Amino acid sequence: MDGATIDLLARWVHFMAGLIWVGHNYASVVQRPNWLPLAAADLRDPESPRLKAVMNREHGTFRWAAVVTWVAGLFMLWQRGWLEAALTLNGTLAPLGLGVWIGTLMLANLWLVLWPHQQKVLGLKPASIEERLRCSRITHLSSRTNTMLSIPLLFFMAAGSHGGHLFG
Repeated sequence: MDGATIDLLARWVHFMAGLIWVGHNYASVVQRPNWLPLAAADLRDPESPRLKAVMNREHGTFRWAAVVTWVAGLFMLWQRGWLEAALTLNGTLAPLGLGVWIGTLMLANLWLVLWPHQQKVLGLKPASIEERLRCSRITHLSSRTNTMLSIPLLFFMAAGSHGGHLFG
């Protein structure tokens, strides 16, 4: 495969995986704008409709879409020879670099905060009802944080191609 084809594939992989990752966060906000924490009764009853709704969501898909998005983005910067300048926020690549750093923070939040707590909520890791209730609130706040961070992320990623010269 030539470089142009690899670049095109990387762009589409980055775009599609990003839609899944960020789209999951936006869908969560739209579907649950007035979030109510799980109640202890929801966690004690494995047949609870609210707990089943949480468990039936595609948790794994959006977590791995985040990794694919991040890796594809870094690959594209590396392939063009822009990675170091973007990461060090140099010149016209500073907006892309800010997007990379925000995306990295979002990825870390997802894997190091949201997912470990979510595993307890879902009963994949042992935890008391009280601990699961606390973790339910943390997963909600962590998810909302990523949703809010995606706004400047998308701005800086677009500014890299559409106005990056303003930052130079």
